[in-house]
Amino acid sequence: MRLQQLIYFEKIIEKGSINEAAKALYLTQPSLSNALKELESEMKVQLLVRNKQGIIPTSEGREFLIYCRQILDQVNLLEEKFKNEPLRKQNFSVSAQHYAFVVHAFVELLRTVNADEYKFTLRETETENIFDDLASFKSELGILYLNSFNQQVLTKLFKEKGLEFTPLFEAKPHVFVSRSNPLVAKKSLKLADLEDYPYLSYEQGETNSFYFSEEILSTWDRKKNIKVSDRATIFNLMVGLNGYTISSGIISSELNDDKIVAIPLEYNDVITLGWIKQQQLELSPVAQKYLELLEEHIRGYGFDIIV
Repeated sequence: MRLQQLIYFEKIIEKGSINEAAKALYLTQPSLSNALKELESEMKVQLLVRNKQGIIPTSEGREFLIYCRQILDQVNLLEEKFKNEPLRKQNFSVSAQHYAFVVHAFVELLRTVNADEYKFTLRETETENIFDDLASFKSELGILYLNSFNQQVLTKLFKEKGLEFTPLFEAKPHVFVSRSNPLVAKKSLKLADLEDYPYLSYEQGETNSFYFSEEILSTWDRKKNIKVSDRATIFNLMVGLNGYTISSGIISSELNDDKIVAIPLEYNDVITLGWIKQQQLELSPVAQKYLELLEEHIRGYGFDIIV
């Protein structure tokens, strides 16, 4: 396997077409096709398939691409340091439950990128999709929480899917409400205080398992329930309907315009927020930088990082 083959493979994935990749690489299409066949033959695996939309990677191809990019990133760092070569196009993807601190760190990461071209993806998604994204190598990192209710089930899933969980910090449950909600007059809240208010939670698709819920107390019976699919909607409903949800207590005023507040919930539970990745993969430099920024942002809200 040669370095040039990895460059060719990444370009084909980027363009979604052997013909377009050949043009970008100043090669003939037959030459690029032969190089790809040689790589697949040497690796003893089919990396790409053709369909009506063009070229797409197989599941093995997506996994191979992760390793490929790690190698090319390291080569690029060497060239940048010793040959003053410009940075190559950077790629990074993270899948997460709906947390403002995840978005904030992602914004900060993009501000540090010193490149004319990059392809970054942030997927705020259902919990099951996080597992699928990591298993299919669509994302390098996943962000979610564990607590006493879901820990046994999710830990079993981590093992089955070859994932490892690294805790970031622990938080006590907080109720998120708008500043105009009558509940803000209280310094802390009991479950009984919430009975007459609409409960807002994130839908979890067809599986809809209580263990995949992004909110604790997912089995608690409530009179008023509203399911949403994104953070913007959940915050709008907090303001418009005096709704509430339960989360970690971290709110980014920079992203949420100071309209939402977090009030401690008097309930004996601990939320452990953390990140997951494929066990066999080493984190890329971009992923490591993202985690550094994530930890920095979390510390800024007064939480201790678990070491």
